Amino acid sequence: MPATRDLLETPVQPTDAAVTVQGERFRRYLSAERIKKRVAEMGQTIARDYATTTPILVSVLNGAFMYTADLMRAIDTDCEIDFIKLSSYGDEKVSSGEVRELKSVDAELEGRDVLVVEDIVDTGLSMEFMKRRLAEYNPASLRVSTLLHKPTATEPDLTLDYVGFRIPDLFVIGYGLDYGQLARNLSDIYILDEG
Repeated sequence: MPATRDLLETPVQPTDAAVTVQGERFRRYLSAERIKKRVAEMGQTIARDYATTTPILVSVLNGAFMYTADLMRAIDTDCEIDFIKLSSYGDEKVSSGEVRELKSVDAELEGRDVLVVEDIVDTGLSMEFMKRRLAEYNPASLRVSTLLHKPTATEPDLTLDYVGFRIPDLFVIGYGLDYGQLARNLSDIYILDEG
């Protein structure tokens, strides 16, 4: 797999592209073109890794729906889809620390190769909860794909199999990620302008 795109040491450059959501200003961080290219690379790698099986992608609602749709189109082998919904943020910018399952998967996962598709892994609490929960179904394998990962905020022993971009511990919106349920429809990913 192409190396994870590590943006931790890349300074966030000011840009003219900005949006305001709920009175907060956000600057463009990742363009739609850059996201599309990286998702295509990840899809090719996942297709190779699952060439002899039909994995089931478990998309984490609501944030991962855009990433999941694009990733599925980039995987040029058979795959299935299901959804799970967790909550740990509410309408805030930081995790509450409490993870709740709002919707479970419908598909039979026992003996299946399961690939969790997440928009962002920051604290790792939701991912750890979900991995434990899905392991109860006795899948043949359980891997994780996330578009964004904040390693400085994540528990060090959390295993992520496919990572699009490693980013600093910044609040991000767009491309499915929200702030108070808004901004999911933005094609680019934006960071909170703290300046």
